[in-house]
Amino acid sequence: MNVSAVGWLVTCLVILGLFVFDFVTHARTPQAPTFRESAIWSAVYIAIAIIFGFVVMWLWGGTYGGEYFAGYVTEKALSVDNLFVFVIIMSSFAVPRENQQKVLLIGIVLALVMRGGFIAVGAAAINAYSWVFYLFGFFLVYTAYKLVAEHGHEEEVEEKRESRIIALTRRFVPTTDEYHGGNLTVKIDGKRFVTPMLLALLAIGFTDILFALDSIPAIYGLTEQAYLVFTANAFALMGLRQLFFLIGGLLDRLVYLSYGLSIILAFIGVKLVLHALHENTLSFINGGEHVSVPEISTGLSLSVILGVLVVTAGASLLKTRGDQPVAKD
Repeated sequence: MNVSAVGWLVTCLVILGLFVFDFVTHARTPQAPTFRESAIWSAVYIAIAIIFGFVVMWLWGGTYGGEYFAGYVTEKALSVDNLFVFVIIMSSFAVPRENQQKVLLIGIVLALVMRGGFIAVGAAAINAYSWVFYLFGFFLVYTAYKLVAEHGHEEEVEEKRESRIIALTRRFVPTTDEYHGGNLTVKIDGKRFVTPMLLALLAIGFTDILFALDSIPAIYGLTEQAYLVFTANAFALMGLRQLFFLIGGLLDRLVYLSYGLSIILAFIGVKLVLHALHENTLSFINGGEHVSVPEISTGLSLSVILGVLVVTAGASLLKTRGDQPVAKD
């Protein structure tokens, strides 16, 4: 797959333009979006991601289009899991509902920039060392185990993480306990202070770095093309703000989501290990020769990912049928 420097530049400018548009038209003015507004814009961004997938198919063929869609669906599912943590952060920092859009959007943009760095490092490592697939594969299997082990304790884990962030920040910069509108800093008696708004933003940004450690190896298990990895991540993160307000009250009903994601991550981890064996160059494995093992196709990967998500969502909704969704502020 050949993507010219101009192609990369145009793609980045379009993605940047969409984020700027989102900030100027929605997040700049403090307000809480309505359910209808969130639903419409969530649908718009999903439609843009799907259209881009068909453009990939048209320009580079169905194989790369399939890899993009598999990556996009996986990243979107993982981003929904991120929302659980975002709800906890917003609640623990008591971020006013009208300011949550700004915190989310800035945090998401920072997340995309940081993920760009991870993607570049991952691409360079894969190009130089094929054994990196072993590391990615085993790491994803371990992450799948952790998801199951920590299920039901997400709030405790996140609170510990936040307390470390707050302690570290307050150690070096003076902070206030009160919000001052949508300001990240405020001057009091001639001295500059950091507001809880900035602390919440740091918590979301730092948390997404940790999420990237899972999601980037996962998508590299579906495609080795850095362009597809980047665009799938960008379009999955795009619209996450609207999704937060759209399904925030329904997140508690997705009780089996962590199990579903753990199955997906473990599946991709096994896929990576099989690919690593197929491309093997490590001398202590089969004398450094390639190992004849079956490889999992992109079509099968996409089918498994979609199937697990449908079953997980359906089982969750059946399990919590009749429960009233709790609104999160």
